[in-house]
Amino acid sequence: MRKKILLFISIAIFTMLILFGIEHFSSLNKKTQEISSSETQPTENTKDTELVIDIPKKEDITINMSVIGDIMCHNSQYQDAFNGSTYDFSYVFSDIKDYISNADIAIGNLETTFAGAERGYSNYPTFNTPEQLAYNLKDFGIDVVSTANNHCMDTGYKGLVSTLNYLDDAGISHTGTSRSSEEQNTVLIKDVNGIKIAFLSFTYGTNGIPVSSQRDYSVNLISDDLILNQLALAKEQNPDLICVSMHWGIEYQNTQNKEQERLANLLFQNGTDIILGSHPHVLQPMEKRTITLDDGSTKDGFVIYSLGNFMSGQTKERTRNSIILNIELTKNGETDKTSIEKVTYTPIYMYKNTSKNKQKYLVMDIEKALNNYNSGNHIISSNTYSTLQTELTRIKNTIGENLD
Repeated sequence: MRKKILLFISIAIFTMLILFGIEHFSSLNKKTQEISSSETQPTENTKDTELVIDIPKKEDITINMSVIGDIMCHNSQYQDAFNGSTYDFSYVFSDIKDYISNADIAIGNLETTFAGAERGYSNYPTFNTPEQLAYNLKDFGIDVVSTANNHCMDTGYKGLVSTLNYLDDAGISHTGTSRSSEEQNTVLIKDVNGIKIAFLSFTYGTNGIPVSSQRDYSVNLISDDLILNQLALAKEQNPDLICVSMHWGIEYQNTQNKEQERLANLLFQNGTDIILGSHPHVLQPMEKRTITLDDGSTKDGFVIYSLGNFMSGQTKERTRNSIILNIELTKNGETDKTSIEKVTYTPIYMYKNTSKNKQKYLVMDIEKALNNYNSGNHIISSNTYSTLQTELTRIKNTIGENLD
């Protein structure tokens, strides 16, 4: 009887153990499935994750372009610059050097040739200037010169080539005359702190000195066809601005003529942004305008019909006053569009101190000289003071005030 009881108890315990094991295994399997399901199935609280890339904003770029007028050299000037062994014109720019050297880019109209000493230095009507002037201009801060003007052939094709060679050696870029058709069709592009500017230059003629038909590339003579062709080449380079120098107009006239106005409109309508005029040897008006293109879009445009003489030995009335033109350009970082923000100028005067034996010529800041005189610093005479007052009035009457 006792054995039967023990057997019954053993069977009961064994049965309970089996049942407990099955239940435990089932529970583990269920938890494993839940864990697996939670790893593979999204829950109601799961949210999509967005990748955000912070792109830096492009900053606006602002540069200052400085422009001077006709760079001429009469015999009285290069004789004054001779120091007994060589020529040095640097003193001529000493009063206004900072205005040019501090600009981001500086431009002028070179109205002479550098044909070399062996040709013999010469005066009007066929200019050949000591080549040291090119190096002095570079030291002064000039970056680009227009060479298409009525004096570019004064010493013939050889003189034209020699001039460009000396400019290359001095490190001054040039536009308007060429040594080959390839050079003529290679538009001068200057990248100025991120603003890309194309430069072109044209002249009405060469003082009756013929340009050979076999070398018609050597001088950019004004014609609608050539202007449009050169502008098309410039636009192929995708510049931010196109700046064109035009040697045009009538000498010693303080107002532009109808042909200048027609050409300005042609230039503006075909991609030009800035027009820099020369040839009259006196100042002519400047204008900032909004250009409406054929597609209805608008852009800024600026023209000064003549900058007058920067340096020369001329004594004719109004040929000794001029300006340093300052054009502020801004490229919008968001739109990449470049605009003409404002135009200002510094009135200057080609002063000749006849009391000195050498280094008589000085390009003078008119307003600074007047202020110095009024402060008791009488470097100039009372007669010169009166002259400067008159010239300042003439300048403002011709071109007006600064343009914003």
